[in-house]
Amino acid sequence: MTKKFILCISCEDRLGIVARVSSFLASSNCNIIDAQQFDDAINNRFFMRVVFDPADREFEQLKDGFAPIAKHYDMEWKMRDSSVAPKVLILVSKFDHCLVDLLYRKRIGEIDMDVVGIISNHAAQGDHSRLIPGIPFHHLPVSKETKPQQEAEIKRIIEETGAGLVILARYMQILSDDMARYLSGRCINIHHSFLPGFKGAKPYHQAYARGVKMIGATSHYVTADLDEGPIIAQDVEAITHRDAPEDLVAKGRDVERRVLANAVRAHLEDRVLLNGDKTVVFAA
Repeated sequence: MTKKFILCISCEDRLGIVARVSSFLASSNCNIIDAQQFDDAINNRFFMRVVFDPADREFEQLKDGFAPIAKHYDMEWKMRDSSVAPKVLILVSKFDHCLVDLLYRKRIGEIDMDVVGIISNHAAQGDHSRLIPGIPFHHLPVSKETKPQQEAEIKRIIEETGAGLVILARYMQILSDDMARYLSGRCINIHHSFLPGFKGAKPYHQAYARGVKMIGATSHYVTADLDEGPIIAQDVEAITHRDAPEDLVAKGRDVERRVLANAVRAHLEDRVLLNGDKTVVFAA
């Protein structure tokens, strides 16, 4: 298998960036396999993702060599060896459809990730860690009084495992502002797309009562503003008058797990770059 490195950059749009990046890789004997770019003309921002064969060059050698170019253009950037699976921590509450879906996609090789742990405030979810043997399970109950201590334990697990991404796979707890800031840019959530129309319990039943004709799901980065972080992926399902509340729930489960998987995969493949309150999502 050809070794692949991935370079992602974002910066103020200036003349010569593509040429400088390409020249650096060519002079380093690296072959570009795939390159995508986007110019945000409204905000004068430039975004680029390059997949390349490093040939005989070592990762640290290339990273150190590119650093002066990144400094010159004041880039936000990262370079990654795609052969190293990113470490992921999954948080889940009672509803397990998104958790099971992610673990299955991991098991069949559809999503390349190293699941370093599952955390739940429900002990029953520990059974799912057996889908992939060896995944540690952490039962961390939480109440209003114990929330600071519980979040401190989650932080400890993140630091201990080196998890680079935290996935809220229907984790039905609101993160504190401090926790949201701590996880900025590395925590993905999933929720139904009825918000803010149908809040609280049984949103699909509320939607049925109003006769909605379309349901959907949104996956986004977590911020202190509840369910308002930069959007990564969305999808919808058509509804008819024949659909009962239970049908809406079933279709909702399907679209939620599909959208979350798409968002997680895009993030882990370094195809998502933050652009203020929005994202740039390059094609697979």
